[in-house]
Amino acid sequence: MPLDSLHRRDNAAEPSSPDATSERLKFSGDNSFHRELRRRVDAEFKRSGTRQRDSLQMYLKTVIILATFALSYVGLVFFVTNGWEAVALSIVLGVAIAGIGFNVMHDGGHQAYSDRRWVNRLTALTLDMVGGSSYIWQWKHARFHHTWVNVAGHDSDIDLGILGRLSPQHPWRSWHRWQHVYLWVLYGVTAIRWHLYGDFRDMITGTIGERPFERPRDWDLAGFVIGKGVFFALAFALPMMLHWIGAVLLFYTITSAIAGVLLALVFQMAHVVEEADFPLPNETGRQMDTPWAIHQLETTVDFARDNRALSWLIGGLNFQIEHHLFPRISHVHYPVIARVVEATCREFGMTYRTHRSFAAGIASHYRWLRQLGRPVIVTITTPAPLPEPEPLPQT
Repeated sequence: MPLDSLHRRDNAAEPSSPDATSERLKFSGDNSFHRELRRRVDAEFKRSGTRQRDSLQMYLKTVIILATFALSYVGLVFFVTNGWEAVALSIVLGVAIAGIGFNVMHDGGHQAYSDRRWVNRLTALTLDMVGGSSYIWQWKHARFHHTWVNVAGHDSDIDLGILGRLSPQHPWRSWHRWQHVYLWVLYGVTAIRWHLYGDFRDMITGTIGERPFERPRDWDLAGFVIGKGVFFALAFALPMMLHWIGAVLLFYTITSAIAGVLLALVFQMAHVVEEADFPLPNETGRQMDTPWAIHQLETTVDFARDNRALSWLIGGLNFQIEHHLFPRISHVHYPVIARVVEATCREFGMTYRTHRSFAAGIASHYRWLRQLGRPVIVTITTPAPLPEPEPLPQT
């Protein structure tokens, strides 16, 4: 299945491939709120004369991020002279990798970068350059996560297996009582897991979390193989020609840990917090009781919307509500869209969830981890004893 065909349904409320979703979970059909919201957002772009994609601001931002990545990589591999310089450059490189994911790749993967499909595909492939798989990301993130946010068994982004409990529907294990402490460390393994295990595991099993997906073929398979080859050459083969293997592994770990923590935290603060819902399908197990757009509002939380520096660095993903409702609009426009979304929610009586600061989002995520780490108490109701039978009258 060509990667381009995956891009076409990024905005859809449910995936189109029967092979990928043997049990398709649907949403309520009342989309009046979503239709009105889209009308108002389109009207705002028409009024201002602004294009939704192909923003000069985005192209300039891409040059800055990719230049930072290239310069820090070249400095680390070819010009570093001592350990402290290597540590500093590893941190910068890790931030640049996260920046590629948040900004360049993310907009490209959602077809939000350009009106030209080849530009979107090219920018999406930057994920392969830094060790991920743009093909698997399309299934895992753009389809499964963006459709069924926070629905256990459908949104694989909230599934940490036995390591952590992010949803009330996940089983509790004894070590989860400490997850509010140890998960912060494990977040640093996020990128390393993608590089060395996760993508290969998904390819071999043909599943992402609990859901099957179509393995890549033809050019998509070639892109996966070539992308992994380029990454392993940049991360290991070339550095090992010039440096001791122990040093290469050490600074690869530092770089990947920085990128992993940043990538994990931005996601967690948008969905895995106290204010976000974790809804269940109705009794049939085949339908959600809310429309798709309402589901996005109930399961997503904005944070630090006034922090322009943070917004620039993380690709506007502090405006997660806007991103989930309009994934095909470039993130540089999210602040404008947010005003329209919030006003429309107010008129329709919808709750618009947001944290005022980055720290507030972190604190809410911490409290949620701690809450879900507490033992699950199962209350067993003992049936009331039957009344003693009355004695039979004596004759």
